[in-house]
Amino acid sequence: MSEKHYDLRDYKKYFNDDGKNGFKEALSSLESQIKGIQDNFDMSNYSPKKSLEYKIVNPLATTPRYNYPTDSGFDLCSTESITIPPLSRALIGTGLAFNLPDGTELQIRSRSGLAAKYGIMVLNSSGTIDCGYTGEVKIVLFNSSQEPFQVERGMKIAQAVYAHCMNGKWVELEEVDEIENKDRNEKGFGSTGL
Repeated sequence: MSEKHYDLRDYKKYFNDDGKNGFKEALSSLESQIKGIQDNFDMSNYSPKKSLEYKIVNPLATTPRYNYPTDSGFDLCSTESITIPPLSRALIGTGLAFNLPDGTELQIRSRSGLAAKYGIMVLNSSGTIDCGYTGEVKIVLFNSSQEPFQVERGMKIAQAVYAHCMNGKWVELEEVDEIENKDRNEKGFGSTGL
């Protein structure tokens, strides 16, 4: 006996079917259809990962990688050894260039350990690598301490977060006479307390 196929978009008719079995039949048909979909939907090779292409432009570069699967950012390492004097900055190469798809960016951020232990931070944090830029990624490191800081070749100096963004292709900047009132209005720095 072949199974009756129900059109589930017309669910109301099953409530008016002759007797109690109409709805039960429809439910049974739905379960059977779902099982059929699950059986035919192979998830074994599915990977939600996105690819981010990079090129090593300096042979001293360290291959970028995420340390843990749950990390938001991957490490960027120095290709040179340099001493950053107290309260000074240095532009340090990573030896890497990235092929960022349209509508994405790399956000360059400080590493928490360097900031907490030594006062070393990405000066323009977070820095932006636009999708149109294909040159070497360089990091502006700032030494906020009173001691010189030695950067060694291969040292992790920053992290990069690969993110979606809206670029100028998709945004029309439009001057208006008034800005709509919202719940915060002009309340800014410190307005919610310290």
